[in-house]
Amino acid sequence: MINVFIINGGHKFAHSPGRFNRTLLEKTKSFLEAKDEFNIQTTQIGEAYDINVEVEKYRWADIIIYHTPIWWFQVPFGFKEYIDRVFTAGHNKGIYVSDGRSRKNPAINYGTGGSLQGKKYIVTSSWNAPEEAFKLKDEFFDQKSVDEGVLFGFHKMNKFIGLELMATTHFHDMEKNADVEKELTKYDVFLSDNFD
Repeated sequence: MINVFIINGGHKFAHSPGRFNRTLLEKTKSFLEAKDEFNIQTTQIGEAYDINVEVEKYRWADIIIYHTPIWWFQVPFGFKEYIDRVFTAGHNKGIYVSDGRSRKNPAINYGTGGSLQGKKYIVTSSWNAPEEAFKLKDEFFDQKSVDEGVLFGFHKMNKFIGLELMATTHFHDMEKNADVEKELTKYDVFLSDNFD
């Protein structure tokens, strides 16, 4: 059996009710539950959680799936707080041991002290920004992809704790021009490509 931990980093705030990312969590869970090879645990940011239980979910999982909207070019504040609290609690408890360096030679091996080697992660993100803002010359993101730009630090964070990137997919123009049915169909293909 493959253990999958699904985290929805979206939560209610201001004009964002968080429906799309909650739908992604439920769709992911249903897709995997329909197969006999997956054990699943979930966390919904914005709901109460026990930090030590969350650390154990990271230790338990073979694959971690993050669903997150992007607010002001970052993950939502509740999700960032969750990461800060859970990863800090996971120090010497199965998430990471150190930053990987030694006092003997502190200039090398930074980022190699993670404890989750052999495990993988997936990221989906949802944006108000259209896809063209990342791809077209002279547009806002200077032709840097989501993964090379805004999520660069998020990917390095996961590498720091030992995780290996499995796949990403990103949903664009979800506030002003959303075609939710089309995006969910795209996500069905993504799930099949990665789990069939």
